[in-house]
Amino acid sequence: MGLLARIVESNEREIARLRKRVAKINALEPEFEKLSDEELQAKTVEFRERLNQGAKLDSLLEEAFAVVREASKRVLGQRHFDVQLMGGMVLHQGRVAEMKTGEGKTLVATLPSYLNGLTGKGVHVVTVNDYLARRDSEMVGRIHRFLGLTVGLNVHDMTPQEKREAYLADITYGTNNEFGFDYLRDNMVMTLDDMVQRHLHYAIVDEVDSILIDEARTPLIISGPAEKSADLYFRADVFVRGLRPDDYEVDEKMRTANLTESGVAKAERFFGVQNLFDPDHVTLMHHITQALKAHGLMKRDKDYVVRDDEIIIVDEFTGRLMQGRRYSEGLHQAIEAKEGVRVQNETKTLATITLQNYFRMYDKLSGMTGTAKTEEKELTEIYGMDVVVIPTNRPMIRKDLGDVIYKTERAKFNAVVEEIARRHATGQPVLVGTTSIEKSEYLSHLLSQRGIRHQVLNAKQHEREAEIVAQAGQKGMVTIATNMAGRGTDILLGEGVAELGGLHIIGTERHESRRIDNQLRGRAGRQGDPGSSQFFLSLEDDLLRLFGSDNIRRLMDRLGLEEDQPIENKMLTSAMERAQKKVEGNNYDIRKHVLRYDDVMNKQREVIYKQRRQILEQENLRSIVEGMGKDLIDHMLDVYCSEEQIPEEWNIPELISYAEHHFLLPNQVTEEELRKLSRDELRERLVACMIANYDAREEELDGFLRDLERIVVLRTVDAKWMDHIDAMDQFRQGVHLRSYGQADPLVIYQREGFEMFEAMIHSMEEEIIMYVFKATVATAPQPVPVNDTVPVQGG
Repeated sequence: MGLLARIVESNEREIARLRKRVAKINALEPEFEKLSDEELQAKTVEFRERLNQGAKLDSLLEEAFAVVREASKRVLGQRHFDVQLMGGMVLHQGRVAEMKTGEGKTLVATLPSYLNGLTGKGVHVVTVNDYLARRDSEMVGRIHRFLGLTVGLNVHDMTPQEKREAYLADITYGTNNEFGFDYLRDNMVMTLDDMVQRHLHYAIVDEVDSILIDEARTPLIISGPAEKSADLYFRADVFVRGLRPDDYEVDEKMRTANLTESGVAKAERFFGVQNLFDPDHVTLMHHITQALKAHGLMKRDKDYVVRDDEIIIVDEFTGRLMQGRRYSEGLHQAIEAKEGVRVQNETKTLATITLQNYFRMYDKLSGMTGTAKTEEKELTEIYGMDVVVIPTNRPMIRKDLGDVIYKTERAKFNAVVEEIARRHATGQPVLVGTTSIEKSEYLSHLLSQRGIRHQVLNAKQHEREAEIVAQAGQKGMVTIATNMAGRGTDILLGEGVAELGGLHIIGTERHESRRIDNQLRGRAGRQGDPGSSQFFLSLEDDLLRLFGSDNIRRLMDRLGLEEDQPIENKMLTSAMERAQKKVEGNNYDIRKHVLRYDDVMNKQREVIYKQRRQILEQENLRSIVEGMGKDLIDHMLDVYCSEEQIPEEWNIPELISYAEHHFLLPNQVTEEELRKLSRDELRERLVACMIANYDAREEELDGFLRDLERIVVLRTVDAKWMDHIDAMDQFRQGVHLRSYGQADPLVIYQREGFEMFEAMIHSMEEEIIMYVFKATVATAPQPVPVNDTVPVQGG
């Protein structure tokens, strides 16, 4: 309790500090109310002048927030509450504001985005979907436009020109994936003019827990087609369909599927191979494993949906369809074969980054959500952001009822239907949260049988999501939704609903994360409204089945309860919370693990992208190419004329042969001549020859050399980097097998990953020098844009 008391106390001290600044903002209100629209708008120009004269941004906070509040009253008819001003301050400080659902987080973001937008360096307001980005840029963007700031929108399917304009705005609204993918695409362009993003200055992340924690395990990947036949996917699928249950094992916890001995024997017969584990059959084994996963682990209408002859991933956290994203490592193709739709070409990773490493590149990062305190450790450790809990504008009066647990899933859903019918009969609106599309459709079927009218909101109704959720508080409404659907949309209570007890929330399963359960509860009881919530659970739910202990089932058996007899027991509820904590800890470890490995790639990515940027920014690349030539000469000397050897042992013929292949003219130097030189003189002679040949090349190619240099350098850097990403990815998947003795796989990955990177840089320089000096040019080389790229879901 000592620790908890200290945390609460420090939060209260923080709130007290914020209240003092709120009082100053409130004191300005009468004065700003008297200003005309023109005078209020002129404040933006005044603030910018003061910044240009050296004023600190924070010194403008009280006045800037008062200006935004006044503009909001005039433009939207909404006045910021004091607690919203506090939330805005916390965001400006680069921290996380925990604000309960319905406290108006969208309006909170207008305050720090205006203040930081005054710098002209760009503020990114990050939302969970395109709909919210579009809605907020249009609606609350009116405040910023009224005050003379520019507002941009960055969503899917925009042209590079439209995106560039969106990023040049003072404030840009968009989704996390779109910002991340733009960063990756910017580092694949062939000219500086094709880049769309500016320097990453300040981001305000809405639903920060969803974006920076739930989605952090999934890397953003841009991929292009790889040349592989789809035939093997279909053959592996046919084989797997013919297996008996004892031919393979599926582990849901570890998300693995493997053949048993009998399955291996059947595979060898089916594919006509002697030994399935022979290195020659690695590809075949990979295809079989992916087909097993597709059948044993991936469930239709839970993990993915089939629409228009296409497999579309369902986000496990939000229940939303993830258009254009694909599972990697051939799993997507295996599902396509399973569902009998067209198998698309396997893809090759062209660029990748985790959301964690993307967002850590911002100079300042902040976020807001209804539930973040449980994840404060992770937000602080990974992003350097602490959490401030902002009090609610009005006291919370929602009633959270105890969990009810049933023996079977069938009994649980029957009880849920009875509870809905009971409350529906009084006219009280009910919102039911489910964990999958499949479960929401099953419940919908049960309600239809009972003749209860209802709305179903899952990824299949993505377009109508906000509209359906907004109506969920009307009298007599029954809404079934996947847990996170409609997040960010306010549920207003209809007339007479408050007297009926407000909106009632029913959870049909505990989520892996307590935070997501709390978000579902938080849909009711906004802004001091009445409301209630209750979870209906069963021993067959995934969380209890996979992570709960057998003691729970034994306890229920001992009590001799019937299938449809519920149990409300403190011991069961605490067992449930223990299971959730176990999974949360497990997921945090996975995210940390992903980040540790990605940090290795991140350092390498920074080097490559920085070098790429320099290449794009320079008109003339000769100095860069010459530098590579000198590196190559140093490397040649280390190999053929090592300092450890005596000059008589130097392999001069091989040195000449290698140099002629890359930058020397035939017979430009002789062995006899080089034998007379010291190692330093040898280097000087080779460098002089290279520079002389570069001069000759300038004359020979006239104006073409600049274009040739740029295209050769960029294409080589990109091709080598893509191969390196692939190699590192494969190395990472197999590195745990290398943890011989007490060696840590991560240490091996760091050390050998660095060696692989150095080898890649050398190979890159080698190829660039050879092309610049030896390529024959018939016409001016043309850059080839990368158009056939798709973002995919990391595996």
